[in-house]
Amino acid sequence: MPSHSRRDFLKHSAAATFAASAIGAGGARAFAAQPEGEKPMPTPTKPAKVEVERRKFGKTDMTVAILGFGSAEIGYERTDQAVVDGILNAALDQGLNVVDTAECYIDAEEQIGRAISHRRKEFYLFTKCGHVRPDGSRGDDWSKAGTLASIERSLVRCKTDVLDLIQLHSCSLDTLKKGECIEALEEAKKQGKVRYIGYSGDSQAAKWAIESGKFDALQTSINIADQECVELTLPLAQEKNMGVVAKRPIANAAWRYDTKPDNGYHVEYWNRLQALKYPFATGDKRQDTGPDGAAGTALRFSAFLPGVHVCIVGTSRPERWRQNAELLRAGPLSAETMKMIRDRWKEAAKPDWTGQT
Repeated sequence: MPSHSRRDFLKHSAAATFAASAIGAGGARAFAAQPEGEKPMPTPTKPAKVEVERRKFGKTDMTVAILGFGSAEIGYERTDQAVVDGILNAALDQGLNVVDTAECYIDAEEQIGRAISHRRKEFYLFTKCGHVRPDGSRGDDWSKAGTLASIERSLVRCKTDVLDLIQLHSCSLDTLKKGECIEALEEAKKQGKVRYIGYSGDSQAAKWAIESGKFDALQTSINIADQECVELTLPLAQEKNMGVVAKRPIANAAWRYDTKPDNGYHVEYWNRLQALKYPFATGDKRQDTGPDGAAGTALRFSAFLPGVHVCIVGTSRPERWRQNAELLRAGPLSAETMKMIRDRWKEAAKPDWTGQT
């Protein structure tokens, strides 16, 4: 694919699918008034569920589908509300039960609230805090008061009385050690505003968060181009019986670019893939939409690593959640493919190839 910015690529995708995705908040497709004298249009049926594996989310009482929905794209790409309604309602109909968001994803929390708050009992709602100040402006605020204000704001924006999981959003190791933000999460949990608390981040900060014993869950970068966690944090999280959310599980699909992308968000993974030279992520294999193609192999690698419970994938295309769920039905990669991916990482990875926040 020619080099384009992430924003342009996704805006074109959203525009192309808008007409096909105008699904109402209740999950039924909206139709124009029927001209007089013509036969009425048939009532649409809900799409069939996909048999997606479900896993106990660590020591919590949640059982999660291995494919969740990440909302960064709909927020940063300012996806039209009608498209968001379509994506989320269709995915819930088909088996989605984890929606992950963050207060800093522009208005993603509000869009989720408008789209599916009326179906709140059907999904677990995860969000993240720390990058919006009490006055609503962008910027870090890890104080206890600021973190509590963030949680209150998320409850209102998501139109819910309780969050299933609140996560500190990639704060530094020093911030974690200071402890104010952790105290805020613990207080919100005692107040019944959140059910479980987690840390979203990578590298040494994630390791400290796990070892502290204060968190129920970890969200961290896990993919074919980001494997630091496989040895550094995943085994520890398993020992602590923590719920683990894999973010960026398809490495931003960086293989799709023929040349270095203009969008900096994809550059690091694109550079790494040039060095890793996975056979499934080069040449014509990049276009293979089956479970052994680039996307299928990448997603299956992340989803079936020991310790992972749910992969969150963002999209602005209504059909994408089902397509990804179907890829996961193929199950784990072969032992040979897993070994090849891990061996290439160990051979090519540089010291600065740490988890991407």
